[in-house]
Amino acid sequence: MKQRRSLWLMLVPLYVFTLVFVAGPLVYMFILSFETRAETWGVVQEFTLDNYKNIFQPVYLQTFAESFRLAITSTILITLIGYPFGYFMAKLSDAWKKRLMLLLMIPFWTNSLIRLYGWMIVFRANGVLDKLLMALGVIDTPLKLLYTYPAVVVGMVYALLQFMILAVYSSCEKLDRSLIEAARDLGASPAKAFFTVTLKLTMPGLLSGIILTFIPSMGLFFIADILGGNKIVLVGSLIQDQLLKAHNQPFAAALAVVLMLLTTLMISLYKRVTHSSELEGLL
Repeated sequence: MKQRRSLWLMLVPLYVFTLVFVAGPLVYMFILSFETRAETWGVVQEFTLDNYKNIFQPVYLQTFAESFRLAITSTILITLIGYPFGYFMAKLSDAWKKRLMLLLMIPFWTNSLIRLYGWMIVFRANGVLDKLLMALGVIDTPLKLLYTYPAVVVGMVYALLQFMILAVYSSCEKLDRSLIEAARDLGASPAKAFFTVTLKLTMPGLLSGIILTFIPSMGLFFIADILGGNKIVLVGSLIQDQLLKAHNQPFAAALAVVLMLLTTLMISLYKRVTHSSELEGLL
């Protein structure tokens, strides 16, 4: 009886925190998305669906399409780089695993904005990259990569690559190597053993990495603002503009609700795919 009471005393602060700081703001945002913007300032408590109807305007649909395109491009590049890195990292000795893990953690010790300003120094005209390429004779004039789409993609990959590496590494660390050896003994080539055994068994880690990179890349608008200037507008940038410049809180809330629903859909698909993969493994 005492243990149960002490358990409840420990859980009550957690429930209160969740209701006040997580569920409360979400409910408020959902209600706000159906209210009407006042003519001058603030919100009028009149139910309307215009905020969601406005999302289907071509300019806003283009913003969602641009966000999806950037998220897909970044996720593909992160997967192509992060999966091999995490896979081979899991095959190293314990000493080298610790060294690489430390190198992956060091960037998190520095503020992300400071790191992005470092990329501005690299990409600006006559910056580090331009001087290096001109010294090697690759280019004759500066590339002026700053405030371009490739610069934003590089920023996204740099900011989110660690999440993919760690997710794949965690999955590969638990991989039963004897299954790969059994596949090779049965005549499978290294490539076939990888795609039929290794990739299948590490699929949960790969999907986790995709979720951890795809969803944030749609909302990390500050990367697009710093490295892309005003040329690339993401959904997060649109929400910020509606709050700070247009002062249209209901429409910003509606955009946030739609983005949250898309995120929930991605997580649901991830759970379904991983659940089906686990069932196939059991069979």
